[in-house]
Amino acid sequence: MSDNDNSDTQHSDEIPADVQGDPEASEQETDAAEADGLEAELAKTKDQLLRTIAESENIRRRASRDVENAHKFAVEKLLNDLFPVLDSLEKAVETANQTEGASAIAEGVELSLKMFVSTLEKSGVVQIDPLGEPFDPQQHEAMAMVPNPDAEPNSVMEVMQKGYSLNERLVRAAKVIVTKAAES
Repeated sequence: MSDNDNSDTQHSDEIPADVQGDPEASEQETDAAEADGLEAELAKTKDQLLRTIAESENIRRRASRDVENAHKFAVEKLLNDLFPVLDSLEKAVETANQTEGASAIAEGVELSLKMFVSTLEKSGVVQIDPLGEPFDPQQHEAMAMVPNPDAEPNSVMEVMQKGYSLNERLVRAAKVIVTKAAES
């Protein structure tokens, strides 16, 4: 062997193993990096799946609630058309009671009115007749405020038109006259 051959051999022996590049170590590092990438992608996909499942569950609940409300309040438009009929029957009873010789008519109309209200109550409609109760802006619409020293301030003195609720949701507010404190 020549001196040149020895110097090449010596020179290659001086290069550290990590610089020379161990093919097996390099392959392990690549495999580890690939595994980390796959684990991150798996975690991301799992997160997306869980979010999708939660979102579909929320959509299902919302749709179920919407269908329930549609069934519960489907007759609201019909009720708004029927309330004037109730008002007319109440006025007919009131007028017949004030007219001499019309007691039989008053009795018949009053029975019809009671039957009508009873039928509505079976369907979840509740009549709001707040005479003498404290004024509630959630249930009542104040048409006027009148001073009355004999009545409690902010109480309903007169009901001009009864209110109605359907399954605990206000459909029509009662129109009322409210008392106010007497001015000094």
